[in-house]
Amino acid sequence: MRALLIVNPNATSTTPAARDLLAHALSSRVRVTVAHTTHRDHAAELAQQAREDGVGLVIVHGGDGTVNEVINGLLGVPLPTSMRAVTIGAIPALAVVPGGSANVFARSLGIHADPVAATNQLIDLLAARSRRTIGLGHCDNRWFTFNAGLGLDAEVCQAIDAGRKDGGPVSATRYVRAAVKAFFRNKRHDPKLTVEIPDHDPVTGIHYAFVSNSSPWTYLNERPVHTNPGTSFDTGLGLFAMTTTRVLPSLNVSRQLLSHGSEPKSRKLFRVDDVPHIRITASEPIGLQMDGDYLGLRTEADFFATPSALEVIAPQPD
Repeated sequence: MRALLIVNPNATSTTPAARDLLAHALSSRVRVTVAHTTHRDHAAELAQQAREDGVGLVIVHGGDGTVNEVINGLLGVPLPTSMRAVTIGAIPALAVVPGGSANVFARSLGIHADPVAATNQLIDLLAARSRRTIGLGHCDNRWFTFNAGLGLDAEVCQAIDAGRKDGGPVSATRYVRAAVKAFFRNKRHDPKLTVEIPDHDPVTGIHYAFVSNSSPWTYLNERPVHTNPGTSFDTGLGLFAMTTTRVLPSLNVSRQLLSHGSEPKSRKLFRVDDVPHIRITASEPIGLQMDGDYLGLRTEADFFATPSALEVIAPQPD
């Protein structure tokens, strides 16, 4: 089988030694060609070309941003209101070897966070022909794999992106600091968001909203953060929306997010799992992020779940 290995050489935890090991190890299983990204959206361009060339497998060595680009290149622009798999011809299977700072998508699939361990795991998975088909979300003519959101998390992603451009290291500590700053910066602001889901009255007075396609929603180093434990790659989308920025209720919910086996709940939290469509409108422009990538200001966003959208090389779910 022909395979394309797409490497982001600027990703946080990629090294020349790990890249060489990955390419050499893969050559024992597939006919691999290596391509390095050189600019934004280059990974999407490489993935699209791989699909058009009939490549059977695309392997990504990079962070969540690179994975997101590759998936958008493989699948193309989603249909505006599709809640079904999009058929655009043969789509290569996807494999991921983590190379970023968080690697939420890969870790949610059961892939080792360490690139060397993940390389060995991938070789075993290829030998065992272990594949699964997962659902994805889409919004704003773009696919997302694990999370999206309006408000607080978008501001955090914007701050992290700005720091990355200035050469600052990306770490869980930086995310936490950015989140705390964004929370207190907006604490006294009036809520801007209204949420609509099927078969439910609109919910107003929302300060910020997270949309999940999997669980965990993200990681703080080795600790998973679960906003919607009932959401997975095999279900619809999950919604987590807060109607307060008061400190004590927010701290109580934050504690639940970090607790193993917890189902976050609060009178100030609107949470639902497994919905096909989420519409969020804003009274004034507010930030949107998908898979950790800040996309700018929006006054409305429609999120759709698309089941069985992509085949991935991964362990079978428990």
